[in-house]
Amino acid sequence: MVLSVVVLTAIAAILIFGGFIWLSRQSKLNHAQLKESFSALSFEALSKSMDQFFKIANETLSKQTEGGERELEAKKKLIDQTLGSMKEELQKVHSLVTNFEKDRELKFGELSGQLKTSAEQLNRLHDTTNQLKAALVSTKARGQWGQRIADDILRLAGFAEGVNYQKDKSQDTVSTRPDYTFFLPQGLRVNMDVKFPMNSYLRYLETESETDKQTYKDQFLRDVRSRMKEITNRDYINPEEKTVDYVILFIPNEQLYSFINENDRSLIDDALKSKVIFCSPLTLYAILAIIHHAIDNFKLEKTAAHMLSILGAFNKQWLLFTRSFDDLGEKIEAVQKEFNNLTTTRRKQLDRQVNKIEDLRKQEGIADPDALAEDQDSSLPTVKDS
Repeated sequence: MVLSVVVLTAIAAILIFGGFIWLSRQSKLNHAQLKESFSALSFEALSKSMDQFFKIANETLSKQTEGGERELEAKKKLIDQTLGSMKEELQKVHSLVTNFEKDRELKFGELSGQLKTSAEQLNRLHDTTNQLKAALVSTKARGQWGQRIADDILRLAGFAEGVNYQKDKSQDTVSTRPDYTFFLPQGLRVNMDVKFPMNSYLRYLETESETDKQTYKDQFLRDVRSRMKEITNRDYINPEEKTVDYVILFIPNEQLYSFINENDRSLIDDALKSKVIFCSPLTLYAILAIIHHAIDNFKLEKTAAHMLSILGAFNKQWLLFTRSFDDLGEKIEAVQKEFNNLTTTRRKQLDRQVNKIEDLRKQEGIADPDALAEDQDSSLPTVKDS
């Protein structure tokens, strides 16, 4: 629309300029009059053009304003809808955050309780560890601790004191007293000692110096060898006590047992040569299981032999019983034969003789003995009740 106004203005200017040229040629006015006439015409044309321009511009602006208002209204509705959706989503997010906060407080409370419980348990474990560490320093307490572990393993393996083993009992022929003596089949026995050197090993674990670690490790291995030699000199292997040719040395810790195997592999071989068997809690359980199985097999074998002897006696009595039973059957068969003879042949012969007597009685007219007895009974006086 604005372009049209500009075009019309240009056309009006051209017409004015052309009219001016025509007037200059026709009237041959002077320069001042021409200038004045041109100015008047230009001002008039420009005024009309400007009025037309403002009118068209006002119409265009009104239309654009109405269109803008409608577009703005549509955008406002769209913005309101968007804000409503955002409000709903924010409400959902707020609900989720509120629930999450509640759940977080609950979980935090549970976590705090668990952390508190864990701290208490850790403190008790620390106290127990310190007590155990203090106990292991004492040789007597260390022996009691080893016996407690051995007792637990024995109970787990199903061993009963006084039935499968005896504890802290002196031997009959010598004064030594093993910690444990296990009963084997055929009266055999095997002894076990649970006292074990650990002072150097505990110092090895506590120190941080590599030099001291090596020193304590070497000392500990020497203590183990000394303990092994000490057991071989205590008559735990004693034929007079019917013991087997080996004695068991119990190491009450799997880590300690592994430490010995890792740092001195020849120690186990030397112990076997000296008839000493090193065993940890796990291997002790395996040894006890083998002993228990051997005892059960021996009892089964002994019971089987006793059952075979009883079965032989039963077989003898069974033969006597069957022989007597057969004799009784033969006698019963003979009695049955005689009974059948009585009920058939003999009875028929007797019936035949009785029938002859009855025929003879009838021929002679002799009264029937049964009828005669009835007549005699009827002729007897009856006694009336007074």
